[in-house]
Amino acid sequence: MKKIEMADILNIYEYEKVREEKRKEVIELKKRRRLFLGDLVHLVFENRKTVWFQIQEMIRAERMVKDEEIKQEIEIYNELIPDKNELSITMFIEIPDEAERKKLLPQLVGIHDHLWLHIGNRYSVRAVADERSQRDYQYGKAAVVHFLKLSLTPEQVKAFIESPVKVEINHPNYKALADIPEEVKKELIKDLESD
Repeated sequence: MKKIEMADILNIYEYEKVREEKRKEVIELKKRRRLFLGDLVHLVFENRKTVWFQIQEMIRAERMVKDEEIKQEIEIYNELIPDKNELSITMFIEIPDEAERKKLLPQLVGIHDHLWLHIGNRYSVRAVADERSQRDYQYGKAAVVHFLKLSLTPEQVKAFIESPVKVEINHPNYKALADIPEEVKKELIKDLESD
């Protein structure tokens, strides 16, 4: 999937003109790219459009106007755009109550190392987290946001298209399994088929 370039980014003034329309588009898109795993975890499968929107929102929020700052944001967020035969996931742990969050996050250390994609009865692919997620072990509590990639072989991509697909978290303190709904699967097949 093509990465974001400086030429793709709108300045703050131009972005304000289209922001509401783009926001609605991305909200609708994310509905088709979201999967809930149990009571605490939800996944958003990222693509070029979701990442572009995040970059634009960061530029807007931080009032970035310097090219160097914007280029740095692009570089950071481009890591979320999946490569060929790859899915990119942002995993959110949602515990609204602060006391409950303080209690549970230490129990969920390493949760990012326990996410699996099951393709039919033939393949199981473990997600790989970026280095930021490894800080869980250092800090003794799970972060509330993790960035993960699932890299598939061409055979696994073919099976993904043809077979039922499930996502599982198999952490000692948190277990959840969910089928990927057809609407979500269609979006992910587009990701896997793009160069």
